[in-house]
Amino acid sequence: MNSSNQSIIEFACRLAGEINAKAVLLYDEVSQDIPMKGNDEACFDTILVTKKLENKAQKSNYFKKIISIPDVSVTRLSQVKIAVTKGIAAGLFGKDDKLVCLTGLSRFGYIDSMFIIDVGREFEVFTPEGASETFDGVNPEVFDALLNIALELAEQGREGRPVGTIFVAGDHERVLQLSRQMIINPFMGYKEEERNVVDKNLRETIKEFSAIDGAFIVKEDGVLVAAGRHLSAALESKDFPKGLGSRHIAAAGITGVTNAIALVVSESSGDVRIFKKGKIFVDIEKVVE
Repeated sequence: MNSSNQSIIEFACRLAGEINAKAVLLYDEVSQDIPMKGNDEACFDTILVTKKLENKAQKSNYFKKIISIPDVSVTRLSQVKIAVTKGIAAGLFGKDDKLVCLTGLSRFGYIDSMFIIDVGREFEVFTPEGASETFDGVNPEVFDALLNIALELAEQGREGRPVGTIFVAGDHERVLQLSRQMIINPFMGYKEEERNVVDKNLRETIKEFSAIDGAFIVKEDGVLVAAGRHLSAALESKDFPKGLGSRHIAAAGITGVTNAIALVVSESSGDVRIFKKGKIFVDIEKVVE
């Protein structure tokens, strides 16, 4: 193993023990030289964060859990935020947990950054009950799929042009009451099994419809209810960050009066923001080249 990687991992494991961390998160792209055969064991409960799952079976013997993230260009801190957010949605982490996160640049292949994440402080909208209440019944697989689509849209846009859109998941009946259709609903008349966001065959269709003004409305189980929906709930909070546009205001408004989660792709910056209870749950920043 690369000597610097080994030293950093050993230090991270000691630190994780001292602060009573839940786990160490290690990014696959900077951990290629870690031995994962025979009787090797991680020095702490270690979760692998990876963009590739080809060697999942082999690596699952060494790592406690594996979190898959999309292959998109984001800042190092945003890499961490994506993994932690997915872990929260999957029930791996709660508001009282601390995490030691190790990452770096794939082209260098070694660890160059360490983050200590206090989940409850970093993600301030937790309810007393924790992650299960924060995500309010939205299937973790559904949230995972929506986040992947949002991140891919943020990086790729459509046909070379940036796009902005909103995905609203959960509490769909209440969301429909507080919104109106701006165009003919492109998903109307299709069977539910043909319009589920978990189906990877549907992703290009979703990306095409992202050019339509308005929001996507998604059931807790992933069924797409509508696209091109205008969100009517008004935002009353004076604490909303300045400089964010109408999509963000709409997302904050609808999540402030429903139990839904909203994912916003910013057309201007390419950032992805997740809203819950009228507030930004997490802000994922795109790498500026």
